[in-house]
Amino acid sequence: MGFFVFVLALISVALTYNVLRPQYHHPKGIVFSFLAGWLAGELALHVIAVQVFLVFLCALLGGIKGFWGALGLLLFIGSWLTLSYHYFSGYKVKVLMDSIVAPHRDEADAANWGRHGEVDVSRLLRPFSDFKDDQIELIKDVVFDKVNGLELKLDIRRNLGCPENAPVLMQIHGGAWTHGYGSKNEQGVPLMVEMAKRGWVCVAISYRLSPAYTFPDPIIDCKKALVWIKEHIAEYGGDPEFIVVTGGSAGGHLSSLLALTPNLPEFQPGFEDRDTEVQGCVPFYGIYDLLDTHKLQVSPGLEIFLRKKVIRKTRAEAEDLYRLLSPITHVSEQAPPFLMIHGDKDSLTSLGEAQYFASELDKVSKQSVEFAEIAGAQHAFDLFASLRSDYVKLGIAERLEQWHRDAKPADSE
Repeated sequence: MGFFVFVLALISVALTYNVLRPQYHHPKGIVFSFLAGWLAGELALHVIAVQVFLVFLCALLGGIKGFWGALGLLLFIGSWLTLSYHYFSGYKVKVLMDSIVAPHRDEADAANWGRHGEVDVSRLLRPFSDFKDDQIELIKDVVFDKVNGLELKLDIRRNLGCPENAPVLMQIHGGAWTHGYGSKNEQGVPLMVEMAKRGWVCVAISYRLSPAYTFPDPIIDCKKALVWIKEHIAEYGGDPEFIVVTGGSAGGHLSSLLALTPNLPEFQPGFEDRDTEVQGCVPFYGIYDLLDTHKLQVSPGLEIFLRKKVIRKTRAEAEDLYRLLSPITHVSEQAPPFLMIHGDKDSLTSLGEAQYFASELDKVSKQSVEFAEIAGAQHAFDLFASLRSDYVKLGIAERLEQWHRDAKPADSE
């Protein structure tokens, strides 16, 4: 029994090590490393609680006695302390997000400024509680387009007391642009619920996915969804003149591409005359240069996915298409405000590429370009409540409110 406890302790140590030092380079290993690091890192308190319970049971059975049992217990304790430190280092994110939000605060923000500092402890204990909130009305599966018999749908979240002419948040889900890896149902929920509580109307969209469909189908669908929002969101209390787009991973790529290509004919076949401008963009851990021009991508998985499933051609075979589909190709002074989010432990998308994209956009854009490097965050860290993700969520919410406030004078002239 003592040796069994020791083996369990080694597994705990390995999980903790992976949180701190994820795998970046092995095509298959990075997937397991991401999944294990993502869940163990953001659900650290729950992981520790389960392990403590297991050790307690082993102790009742006499498994802590002897050399191996004692060594296993010491390893468990070291693992728990390290994982706890990692989790509570999420407090650093509050300082980071404050540094982004505070310079733009005016006197009108002062009364609500404390809201940013509030993290609901009960949410940390129930990390998936946002998926059902009695304050929020969820309108499911509204059809916004039909393509060859396929219905493309969107979900709308709004406060039950939502005012008219409310700002709009458009959420584009990630999942490697591929069927079975993600959908509008489970991504971006904490941020959408937060913004709905603040009086925003939030719209989560779907789009055609690989391998049944290839680019540029996904971005065309996102543009069509945006056109539907502009034409119909007033029926749900939203303001079609103020829309911010967000999304993570593949959704980070698509949201950035959408924001930087308003009215681009190549992405609007048959509806070239429709307006597809947005008023802001918040991409999470996105992909910004599909050609990987500066060799900043650390994971080989991206190139494999693009070649085999998403574009179905190599970079050499379709260089112009890869370039057209890269947000970095479209940086310009007309870009809307950007707030980019990326974790420094992300093993699926490149922090360096995101930083480079932000710097290139910042050089030319007339609007604000802000970058939040989230210490300790894996890919998809924001999908449910944790100390780290909640501080990021609240900081973004404050910044979106500021964008909306700053746009009001121009809208009223």
